[in-house]
Amino acid sequence: MRAAFRALFLAALLLLPGCSGASAGSGGIVVTTNILGDLTRAVVGDQVPVTVLMKPDADPHSFAISAQEAARLEQADLVIHNGLGLEEGVRRNVDAAAAAGVPTVAVGEHVDPIRYQGDDQSGQPDPHFWTDPRRVRTAVEVITDRVVAMVDGIDGDAVRANAGAYLETLDELDRWMAERFAGIPEAKRKLVTNHHVFGYLARRYGFAVMGAVVPSGTTLASPSASDLSDLARTIRTAGVGAIFADSSQPDRLARVLADQAGVQVRVLSLFSESLTGPHGGAPTYVDMMRANTETIVDGLGGV
Repeated sequence: MRAAFRALFLAALLLLPGCSGASAGSGGIVVTTNILGDLTRAVVGDQVPVTVLMKPDADPHSFAISAQEAARLEQADLVIHNGLGLEEGVRRNVDAAAAAGVPTVAVGEHVDPIRYQGDDQSGQPDPHFWTDPRRVRTAVEVITDRVVAMVDGIDGDAVRANAGAYLETLDELDRWMAERFAGIPEAKRKLVTNHHVFGYLARRYGFAVMGAVVPSGTTLASPSASDLSDLARTIRTAGVGAIFADSSQPDRLARVLADQAGVQVRVLSLFSESLTGPHGGAPTYVDMMRANTETIVDGLGGV
């Protein structure tokens, strides 16, 4: 009799809300980087919660998350991440969510990624696709399709309408950037950055990437004395007028390189890998790209 009562009691507990344990699909959409977070929010609106793990002005290669945020990943309806090796600090957390059955999408894998050239990562895919608005256009289409297909209760028509409006904004951004860059003489379209992050922009708008202070696609690498010497020689030979450092990273190495180059080279800041807070100059993706465009035009002698 006692055993039968215990069985009935346990069965009743399983029917109570919250007593059967947490299950995937109850935490809205979780996005790793703040750039992808901005794109996702533009598409989703306020229909479902969108949690962005990467804080403003953070480094996508090295940022980490709390245990609570890791648990939220495994309760999401959908996890959106960049992929292509970008989020080195949270890759294992994304993998754990996928292993737990959470739908995930590595957006970078769907935008026809290019590969690094001429450094220790030569041949590896470049994850920094967002410097090309046309590839961001593809990313928005991928996010839209996944949200509509994977998130229960979403209004698909509203999501697609939001996406359509944002795609028009991206098309206008692309046209404006092309017009602004057209004012830079072809001989001056030479980029030197803190690390290799503007390959997509260079290919889209006709720039030559002369090199990087850190000859790698990740900020976790460090340059050697010979790396700096070689790049300084390139700068002197090519007559590069500016070095562009990431706004969220110290520009000490870029200034050391400018000194070693033995020529007048300005060090200017770009918002290359992270959005800022509301008052930081790049609170949205479109703001970031417009600010970067004006800085590059100014630094390379455009009009």
